[in-house]
Amino acid sequence: MQYLVIAYDHDDALDRRLEVREAHVLGARKLMDEGKIINAGALIEDDVMVGSTLLVDFETDEEIDEWLENEPYVQNNVWNMDEFQMVPVKLLHKK
Repeated sequence: MQYLVIAYDHDDALDRRLEVREAHVLGARKLMDEGKIINAGALIEDDVMVGSTLLVDFETDEEIDEWLENEPYVQNNVWNMDEFQMVPVKLLHKK
């Protein structure tokens, strides 16, 4: 199922974000290659990264749980999981 993910960072997370960003990007690219992440990017406010938005496609809740358990921004307390949003969507694809 496809989802729109909106994950704002904790207010004090910028340094942690930058420390683990490379691992986050590597993991995201792997999931993109597998078709599980369709697109992703940083949320920006005043030229500063403050969160992430992703379009994802996971078949099961277990796949979602595995992604989040291994996601560096979750493991390193970057994303504020109390405000984490994951909304079902149906994307239009190019023909």
